[in-house]
Amino acid sequence: MKIHPLITTSDALADLCERLAKAKFVTVDTEFMRENTYFPELCLVQIADENEAAAIDPMAPGIDLSPLLDLLVDNEDVLKVFHAGGQDVEIIYNLTGKTPHPIFDTQIAMMAISQSEQIGYSNLVESWLGFSIDKGARFTDWGRRPLTERQIEYAIGDVTHLSKIFPKMLKRLIKTGRGEWLDIEMEKLADPENYRSDPDTVWQKIRAPSRNASVLGRLKALAAWREAEAMDKNIPRGRIMRDETLADIASHPPREQAELAKVRGLSAGWKDNDIGRRLMQCLEAAKPLRDDEMPPRTPRGAPLGKEGALVADLLKLLLKIRSREIDIAARLLARSDDLELLAAGQRKNLPILEGWRFEQFGRDALELVEGKLAFAVVKGKLKMAHIDKIGGERETPAPVVEDDEDAPLFVAEGTPDGSATETE
Repeated sequence: MKIHPLITTSDALADLCERLAKAKFVTVDTEFMRENTYFPELCLVQIADENEAAAIDPMAPGIDLSPLLDLLVDNEDVLKVFHAGGQDVEIIYNLTGKTPHPIFDTQIAMMAISQSEQIGYSNLVESWLGFSIDKGARFTDWGRRPLTERQIEYAIGDVTHLSKIFPKMLKRLIKTGRGEWLDIEMEKLADPENYRSDPDTVWQKIRAPSRNASVLGRLKALAAWREAEAMDKNIPRGRIMRDETLADIASHPPREQAELAKVRGLSAGWKDNDIGRRLMQCLEAAKPLRDDEMPPRTPRGAPLGKEGALVADLLKLLLKIRSREIDIAARLLARSDDLELLAAGQRKNLPILEGWRFEQFGRDALELVEGKLAFAVVKGKLKMAHIDKIGGERETPAPVVEDDEDAPLFVAEGTPDGSATETE
């Protein structure tokens, strides 16, 4: 593979992108800094196909990134391959208002062909290529110039290795027939809504102090105000105000600006500075949440009660068994929140009851909560066993079958609403 010198001119970048536009796929990675900014600062872009690779310096004076960005977001003929690419996609979205498409993420793909949960890049390389990568430049300040040859070599390795891994991974996906399973996951990764910052909705990510409409109205207004301040100054939102401080002010709003000096998490200067005045104006303008904006009364992860919690535990055990049987990451099959909702009786709008997840896991999960499945030990391994008939709730434990390696360990019975009887 040909490795180009660091690209710092528009002409060299345009020539590279013209060639890469004819490739079947390109592997992409970025280096960025975001510790001190609201928006991540793009410092380096690495890209490769099967024949050549290069690092591009987006900080080079006068460089025009348009050919690169057009290749990533407008060329539908070239597959863009990332590893754990969420933050890379966010950066591209910030620059273009679009996301790379079509897209493939090797970290997500590994979850479909193994039980690996969010495998790191170095482990991916070791697993597929059989060697360890040098991590010496991992903590580089990528915004500092000039970059050393070692730093550039380290960065390009992220895409050259990936360009060798991806074809191998694709062959395995084709062999297992699980490529279609990933289509929805990759479309989610490419959905622009995941990267669009909406100040009017950020309050939903903050733990609500109460269900009082006035308190939540202030929380919404304060969160939007903080987001706008952080964007305008290009600093992390936590530098303006931490979530817990914001929630505390929403619950106990000061009557006048001087009281801000007493708020934990704010400096004394807020009592008479401009940002303190803007905060007070925000509070004065805040309105109670409308009924259609109020969060649901039964949030995700709500207590299930004793019996419901037992059912959820059984579902989690079932998930472990099934993920082991079909060699897939449990996280890709189902989320704990969804299992708890299923145990609590919900049957709508659950990913595990739709598409391939239903075929691979959701059908059995339903049968478990409805008392149609049992767990059994088969040749020393925990398995699932179907029950031919449901006799309703037992008043006595099921008889123990001795000297039978296929005998059920216990039978989980329940009703369609997710309640469960005692198990033996």
